Amino acid sequence: MHIGILLIGDELLLGKRQDKHLPKMIGILGARGLRPDWARIVGDDPPLLETTLRDTLATGDLVLCFGGIGATPDDVTRACAAAAAGVALARHPEAAALIEARFGAAAYPDRILMADLPQGARLIPNPVSQIPGFSLNDHHFLPGFPNMAWPMAEWVLDTHYRHWFRARPETEHREMVYGVAESALIPTMRELLATFPGIKLASLPSTINSGEIELGVRGAAADVASATAWLIARLDTLGVRHQPLA
Repeated sequence: MHIGILLIGDELLLGKRQDKHLPKMIGILGARGLRPDWARIVGDDPPLLETTLRDTLATGDLVLCFGGIGATPDDVTRACAAAAAGVALARHPEAAALIEARFGAAAYPDRILMADLPQGARLIPNPVSQIPGFSLNDHHFLPGFPNMAWPMAEWVLDTHYRHWFRARPETEHREMVYGVAESALIPTMRELLATFPGIKLASLPSTINSGEIELGVRGAAADVASATAWLIARLDTLGVRHQPLA
């Protein structure tokens, strides 16, 4: 199972709002020894969103979805999630009770629509407004508002995925190399990955200083230590100047 972040809303694609969820989720997941494997942005286009959700539901990934679960006509996530899962959109009694408790008679006729959820959905408590998000399989649908969404995402992880915490602990070592073209190090990179298959490698050449490359080695702590020692020894053999980055 991978971890995905799905960001929903035309306002992101049109540049009216800058996404804050992805960097925050990287931190929230990282604090639990996890990391996202992919992220997507989809606008308020029902056919496209339905197709996207059908695809991601089929993967079995853990997906944190942000946006589009309100009551206005452009909030299409609830209906698209139901269609993608092949279930009806139905009024959730507990969600309806929470909305009625929050708004009283003013819950009708529009706010109550936020209780229309895919059949079989499970509620995610909202500590700010009490209007819940919902889970469908391992997809978790949260508001677009950060002050609500972020504690709700933490609740999802801490309640349902605690057994994953530190199941994939990762560390990273970064080494800056100098005076060499990136292409000259490609054979070394290939050999490192072949020698340490559990490692992920990043090569980031400087766009300002020619010949400067940041090499990142990421993975389980023991693998990173071994791969880093191997890399440093190979760089020394090649006569490449280098130093670790903090």
